[in-house]
Amino acid sequence: MMLIEYPDRDLMALALADRIASELAQALRSAGHASLCVPGGSTPGPVFDLLSGADLDWANVTVFLGDERWVPESSPRSNTAQLRARLLQGRAAAARLLPLYADVPEPEPALASLGKAIAPHLPISVLLLGMGEDMHTASLFPGAEGLAAALAPDAPTLVALRAPDVPEPRISLSGPVLADALKTHVLITGAAKRAAVLRAETLSPREAPIRVVLNHATIHWAE
Repeated sequence: MMLIEYPDRDLMALALADRIASELAQALRSAGHASLCVPGGSTPGPVFDLLSGADLDWANVTVFLGDERWVPESSPRSNTAQLRARLLQGRAAAARLLPLYADVPEPEPALASLGKAIAPHLPISVLLLGMGEDMHTASLFPGAEGLAAALAPDAPTLVALRAPDVPEPRISLSGPVLADALKTHVLITGAAKRAAVLRAETLSPREAPIRVVLNHATIHWAE
């Protein structure tokens, strides 16, 4: 794990957007295509705003979320809606977005078809993750129903999870898929999350799911 500390969040967003753009450009040069996996939530928004203007061959970049709440895009809780509003703008509007939602009541019947669409774009070229103070990442929550299966070496591309105190089911990339990314960045802010990510190094993935990527991740932190 490499931890980079920034003097403020604005500088962190600038540096991280530049780093991701550079890594995507490298993947495009070497393979002709690239995949970018990103988190939901409000923290990555400034990075998305900057990255959307990057001078890249976006038409050959495939974008997908690391996880999604099982809600339609019309819901204010939809990560996909935020992704469209913040990242898939300007130059980045040419990128291809793969959905993590289907119009069925529960996620399980849709996992295979949604995962089949993502599989050709693995391993992920550039992975950006967030992390909660409980050390969850994507929708891999400690204590979640389905976590053990999501972390198993033979886990499928996508898994469904139901976490305590979370109002709807979640769909998430599995632990092995996250761990196999070629470039991994974790974006966190605040003293509590800095302490949590350092503590996670001493714990198991069941206790601290972020642990599945820490060995080769770059952590970007600002107060």
